[in-house]
Amino acid sequence: MRLEYFHLIDRVTDLDVPGRKISAEGMVPHTSPVFEGHFPGFPLMPGVLLIETMAQTSGWLLVAKHNYLRMPFLAAVKEAKFRTFVTPGSRLIATASLAHDGSGYAITEARVTFEGKTVCDASITFRVLEFPNPEFERQMRGRAIEIGMPVPEAVGNG
Repeated sequence: MRLEYFHLIDRVTDLDVPGRKISAEGMVPHTSPVFEGHFPGFPLMPGVLLIETMAQTSGWLLVAKHNYLRMPFLAAVKEAKFRTFVTPGSRLIATASLAHDGSGYAITEARVTFEGKTVCDASITFRVLEFPNPEFERQMRGRAIEIGMPVPEAVGNG
């Protein structure tokens, strides 16, 4: 997990496209500039980064479901609940399941757990569009390989 670069998923551990589910993990680093102000003397992973972890996990499911031809962009977070604190050194498991995909939108139900206990959960809505440009698509494919996602060959200029 590289908090300062918003790379919050270290590895996809399970991807079931037909079953519309994904699991990923990320290790919260022991040190990060994020913790300097959140909070001095009591470092905690910010809630907004926990939401981003769920969004990224959900997003990878959608990218795979659309065979790397479309990209999800965060549109809404509903019913987000934070149940406990996350401290540096925590190994987080993020899961998401696809509840809806159609009309250019997708909705996932996502969760982050630590040691089997729910840390946070939310319903997340995405706008699903074509990649904005070939370079963006190439970078996404490269990041997908880094985190262990299966990546089909690019089509056309991608």
